Amino acid sequence: MSVSIALFTQDLRLHDNPVLRAALAQSSVVVPLFVLDERIGATGFAVPNRAAFLAACLADLDRGLAARGGRLVVRRGDAVAETVRLAGETGATGVHVAAGVSAFAQHREGRLREALGGRLRVHDSVLNALAPGAVTPAGKDHYAVFTPYSRAWRQAERRAPLAAPREVRVPEAVRGVAVPEVRPDSPGLPEGGESAGRRRWSRWASAAYEEQHDDLAGDGTSRLSPYLHFGCLSATELVALAERRGGPGAEAFVRQLVWRDFHHQVLAARPDAARADYRPREDRWHRDEGELTAWREGRTGYPIVDAGMRQLAAEGWMHNRARLLTASFLVKTLYQDWRAGAAHFLSLLVDGDVANNQLNWQWVAGTGTDTRPNRVLNPLTQAKRFDPQGAYVRRWVPELAGVAGAAVHRPWLLREPVDYPAPIIGLDEGRFQQGRGR
Repeated sequence: MSVSIALFTQDLRLHDNPVLRAALAQSSVVVPLFVLDERIGATGFAVPNRAAFLAACLADLDRGLAARGGRLVVRRGDAVAETVRLAGETGATGVHVAAGVSAFAQHREGRLREALGGRLRVHDSVLNALAPGAVTPAGKDHYAVFTPYSRAWRQAERRAPLAAPREVRVPEAVRGVAVPEVRPDSPGLPEGGESAGRRRWSRWASAAYEEQHDDLAGDGTSRLSPYLHFGCLSATELVALAERRGGPGAEAFVRQLVWRDFHHQVLAARPDAARADYRPREDRWHRDEGELTAWREGRTGYPIVDAGMRQLAAEGWMHNRARLLTASFLVKTLYQDWRAGAAHFLSLLVDGDVANNQLNWQWVAGTGTDTRPNRVLNPLTQAKRFDPQGAYVRRWVPELAGVAGAAVHRPWLLREPVDYPAPIIGLDEGRFQQGRGR
């Protein structure tokens, strides 16, 4: 009887999972393994919101495996050490894992390869529709600009989605540990797991996405990012499903998946971009703890900014347009270091993906891949365009719930005062031009 190990990381699904299918193809018996990696905990990345969502994902994966005659084996400790230990216990002839893009994932794969040698199989195109490095410009290891990457992405051949396995046989003697319950910081987290992600996709009306994806109050985005981050849904399968639906909305959604692959290939080639400027511009950031705290708590005095920050605190998620404008306010108006903002987002976002979070922050800050580093998103202009009647603000800023229409965006002009903070800075005082070359 041959045994293989399918080491789950950010691919917590049964549908379109090359790691699990390869392990099943190699051996008659497979151990589906997930390690609660204490090294991740030590980095501070395993925050309550993501830990709670992860627990739900693992429970759903275990139920899916049980329906096929198997089960998920969970262990705690160092992922490499626990995987090697399990391989020794079972006499596993192969260990299968998805290729990652972060420095942490690349280091983990290197250690696994050193310990397991030829028994290790690392699979590309599991976490992305197109693997990092699958397309590159002449003489370079990655694309630094989105548009040419998008053209190359669309011309590249992608693998076909895989069906979920019908049966999974797991050795009876293998034992694991229970996944601890975690209380999230945000009360409005989405339901975790592949089953919930597939239901959300099937119910989401993508036809209107192109017209409505920036409408803050309309909330017409897919909200699939947490399921993509944990691999409950396959980017490859979502591209195929969207292309099957067709239409401008589905095409606009695929473009967002291309952006995701773009950021992942940048980080895979430049892992230090998670903490260092991708394109250094010699910025000298302003530092004011009071302003930073006001921004984190949604008390800047700019309602559209505060609404976004309060949505983040309540749901562990934020509308993408709100992410852009709240980030721009921090780095371009207050001129605070993008790393402080990125860290706060990662402390709460259930979809807190290092590549997308850090590189989107760098895009806003002008230190990343954006070809317009001085781009500024004025919060009042953004409010007028994307929340014209103030419904998004009234939803998340209860102090202003009684203010009708667009007047909610300028509470300092109201005749009757409201219990709401005054603006912490005037927009004409924005510091974004002061730091360059100073």
